[in-house]
Amino acid sequence: MSDPLAHRIAAATPNGFARRIRGLSDRTIAWLFVAPTIFLLLAVNIFPLIWTIRLSLTDFRTNRPNNPVKFVGIENYRKILTDVDTWVSLQATAHFLIWTIILQVLIGFTLAYLINKKFRGNDLWTTLIVLPMMLSPAVVGNFWTFLYQPQIGLFNYVVAFFTGADPSSFSMIGEVPLAPWAIVIVDTWMWTPFVMLICLAGLRSIPTSIYEAAECDRASKWRQFWTITIPMVLPFLMLAVLFRGIENFKMFDLVVQLTGGGPGATTQLVSIDLKREAFEKWRTGYASAYAVILFVTVFGLASIYVKALNKVKDR
Repeated sequence: MSDPLAHRIAAATPNGFARRIRGLSDRTIAWLFVAPTIFLLLAVNIFPLIWTIRLSLTDFRTNRPNNPVKFVGIENYRKILTDVDTWVSLQATAHFLIWTIILQVLIGFTLAYLINKKFRGNDLWTTLIVLPMMLSPAVVGNFWTFLYQPQIGLFNYVVAFFTGADPSSFSMIGEVPLAPWAIVIVDTWMWTPFVMLICLAGLRSIPTSIYEAAECDRASKWRQFWTITIPMVLPFLMLAVLFRGIENFKMFDLVVQLTGGGPGATTQLVSIDLKREAFEKWRTGYASAYAVILFVTVFGLASIYVKALNKVKDR
């Protein structure tokens, strides 16, 4: 049965407009429907970027909107790149980024490899392992802050059980040597399940016929692992590294909950440094230049990495 509403709309359409529509190709009609969405996305993403670049070339301060805005050119960029504190924040970010990725890939792949083996309670264990990833960073931060307490925290008592040290003799989030590792441990606990799921998808995408053919050729399990499993899971591993690298480069909420960037500036990541410049010191132009530098860095590294990923996939 035909739709009477559609007939009424068709009857109300002017003949000239209807002839033009009938003369358009399917591709053109598709673009007409997609164009408003693309325009909206460009407006939401591109306009803020252009505005940020504009602000980065000035000494504008949000808390002084009535002051005359002075054009300073690339002075903000020069100050950022020659500031020792900026490089200290980048060093802290690099430490956090490298160690979280290494641990999450190693532990995530190991868990995926074990979960991929069919055993009783497989689904239950998968659900329990994935649980930390479902929690809010605010909840995780408060939860681990309690665990890290020297007097009552469970973490200190577990370490003391294996090392014999006094549980109250050290503070994971209050001491300079330990604070960077405290945030690495928490992020690894929270996001290793994400890497595990991606690796698990890669492992389950490998056809069993390949392993059967390798067994016919008398290839050992060790050789199958290095010549079949690793090469075929490698694109999935690289994809997980890309996702976690981008996310951890802009990590903010979890670290603020745990250490607030302290003690001192030990765990002050670039995202925290940027927030302080923008909303504590109110150096809006300076912070905008900082944001542009971080954007170019992440975008450039991600582009190079994606090209490498595509080469691996095309092998």
